Amino acid sequence: MRLIKLFRHAAAAALLLPALVCGANAPASAAELVVIVSAKSALTTLRADQVAAIFLGQSARFPDGTEAAPLDQRLGTPLRDEFYLRITNKTPALLKAWWSKMVFTGRGQPPLEAPDSIAVRRCVADRADTIGYIDRAALDPSVRAVLVVQ
Repeated sequence: MRLIKLFRHAAAAALLLPALVCGANAPASAAELVVIVSAKSALTTLRADQVAAIFLGQSARFPDGTEAAPLDQRLGTPLRDEFYLRITNKTPALLKAWWSKMVFTGRGQPPLEAPDSIAVRRCVADRADTIGYIDRAALDPSVRAVLVVQ
């Protein structure tokens, strides 16, 4: 029993070591995420729960009633994982389970994917019904940030 406790403490210390080594100078996250729509869209702002509903297939429309087509970052990217954790409070495993259930029951399909923030921005800029999320550094006048992800 004592050996098990010792192992648990060693494992916990190993998990905390990178945070201790990096210290307070390390950024909280590598990227600042923003949810975007086309600059042509009339939409100016969204709440996190509205964005979550669109990206989880619970809503197919923006609050003004127009159609909403979500566009994801590529599966497995840190930006995507961070977005879903912050907006929906779902880890990649929980998100996979969510979409497995939605697809199996016929209630929805996961969003289409783009390879990176630049590709997402280009697709969103071209279509007024598309919504995506990108690194804030990739913003340009062709798209409008409707939510800064906290």
